[in-house]
Amino acid sequence: MSEHISKQFDAELEDVRTRVLQMGGLVEEQIRRAADALVTGDMAEIAAIQENDHRVNAMEVDLDEACSHIIARRQPAAGDLRLLIAVIKTITDLERIGDEAEKIARMAKLIHDAERMHMPRIEIRHVATLALAMLRKSLDAFARLDVKAAQEVVEQDRAVDSEFRSILRQLITFMMEDPRTISRCLEVLFVAKALERIGDHAKNMAEYVVYMVEGRDVRHMRSDAIARAANE
Repeated sequence: MSEHISKQFDAELEDVRTRVLQMGGLVEEQIRRAADALVTGDMAEIAAIQENDHRVNAMEVDLDEACSHIIARRQPAAGDLRLLIAVIKTITDLERIGDEAEKIARMAKLIHDAERMHMPRIEIRHVATLALAMLRKSLDAFARLDVKAAQEVVEQDRAVDSEFRSILRQLITFMMEDPRTISRCLEVLFVAKALERIGDHAKNMAEYVVYMVEGRDVRHMRSDAIARAANE
């Protein structure tokens, strides 16, 4: 009987892990489509992104409830409990990433509704690529329980922050030189900030992987300190 219960418990945990990755896949697709919509102004695509945000929210609620039920019924300990805690935290960050993707879609609509009038010449695709790569790697680290990959995500966050600061400086210059660009610059700034926040959430998810695997809470630690701790 105990072996049967153990197998059921393992199946429940594996189901939760699989559903987290499915949610991550949907969120990843939302970011990619939002970045494309920013370039194309495809209104049907923008509407689909906004509609899919409800799916992301529903997946968070369902997974949160599933984890709560498992904790109440199984009373897990040690690694199993860390897994469930990490899942609960991860899906919160995924939902917030979904919100940022929806925000990018809204800004894309405003920009293209205005027919890109007084649009600043800003290259934002690169930071979108960096943020999306961070999310993919953090999800892969979660799937593989790969602490090294998780540490790499934490280190990559500095590149996204640097790109954001560069975009901010360029936008300030555009607004100072031509006040007619202010509305478009602010919309681009909201997009850049959303991408920077996506990087932050991906970093959070990577830190949860370290906690899940090793039981170490590395939040608020510098990336080099995390690496040193791993080698101790």
